[in-house]
Amino acid sequence: MSLGVAKEDFWQLTARSTIRERFQTIFNKELLSDVKVVVRDSQGGSVSKKIPAHKFVLAISSPVFFAMFYGELAETKDFVEISDCEYESLLELLRFIYSDEANLNPDNVMQLMYLGKKYMLPSLVDRCSAYLQQNLSASNVFHVLPAAQKYEEKELLDHCWKVIEKETEEVVKSDGFVTIERSVLEELVEKDSLNIKEVELFKAVDCWAGKECEKQGLVEEGAVKRRILGERIVKGIRFPVMAEKDFADVVLDSDMLTHKETCIFMKYFNSVLKTPVGFSEAKRNVHSRIISRFRSLEYGWQYSGMRQFNTIAISVDKNMKLHAVRLFGSENNEYSVKLRVQDVNEVVVATGAGDFLSKLVQSEIGNYQGFEIVFDPPIALQENREYSLVAEITGPPSWFGVNGRSCVVHSGVKFSFCKYWFEEDVEEGQFPEFLFTLD
Repeated sequence: MSLGVAKEDFWQLTARSTIRERFQTIFNKELLSDVKVVVRDSQGGSVSKKIPAHKFVLAISSPVFFAMFYGELAETKDFVEISDCEYESLLELLRFIYSDEANLNPDNVMQLMYLGKKYMLPSLVDRCSAYLQQNLSASNVFHVLPAAQKYEEKELLDHCWKVIEKETEEVVKSDGFVTIERSVLEELVEKDSLNIKEVELFKAVDCWAGKECEKQGLVEEGAVKRRILGERIVKGIRFPVMAEKDFADVVLDSDMLTHKETCIFMKYFNSVLKTPVGFSEAKRNVHSRIISRFRSLEYGWQYSGMRQFNTIAISVDKNMKLHAVRLFGSENNEYSVKLRVQDVNEVVVATGAGDFLSKLVQSEIGNYQGFEIVFDPPIALQENREYSLVAEITGPPSWFGVNGRSCVVHSGVKFSFCKYWFEEDVEEGQFPEFLFTLD
């Protein structure tokens, strides 16, 4: 060390060939630090923790930090207090600034999205939005939707509504449903595409109103719940599409409708009145449900020789309509497919053919590259009858499913799968998902 420099001062030369690696080295370190970020410790209540940081690194990443340290009203103190977040979340924010990495999880992603917005870090916000979209489900969608609205994240908001429309029955049973704002409930009941029976939607709305009565210390009775809901929500329920029995059993007992409205509907159900003025008679366009038969995914399925023919046999224990099947592909590749669906007597009941460009599919088994073959009209599958699907596929190697299940129950329907012909196995292969509706 002839230059009079200690050995530890040569830290830049040890496996740190990029500026990112060098920034990672000084992250959360006293080395060269010229500011401390003070934040409350989520484990210690009012106790504060200090994170060593570097004004220059923060400033080149965030316009807010730039103004804070180098603007006209720059801070002269050697510490910055941040009181609107917890230590773990702020540490991940700084980790992202220093390394473009963040350890996202369900407990911190919302706060990191908030911090990303506050400190003008759009790439972090995008990362949080993508994480939430990938992990969105019927059980958490109403926790995510308010944040998507607040931060004006349109793509995330649209994805929330897609989940709500496709999985309405499960969504309204989630813990988050009774916590939503009335404005969200107004938008929900006016949607044309909800995957739920109208009487079940009414039950959910009635439950929401009951919880609001409880919160406000009001008597839970029909007239009070109607006032809390407001006319927009009540008129958004499509009572005319209900079965008369459901209307009599559920709606009348709620005592939410006026005497005049009750008379109008009873006349309507008995064909005395043609139109119940003020209430929609349009059925909602029910989305198809999706069943996945694999537990995990792999890449490298080859289409050569007899492997061009991919087959599976399927049976269901309830009458249903099959709207589409999904097949695997690979990124930005095109596949030529000839598909036929046939009954147990090998009578063809539907076909599909064409060239299909693979695209990203978001699924409960994970994201994969694939495409859909849609049946128009949908195929009516009869209960306890076996059908076989035979797809002749040509194209480059694709994703494929592994750890397949021979039996899957979804929405009260039992799907059974078995090997057909000589190629496709239940354990692995094609036909990852089926889109269906119940009769």
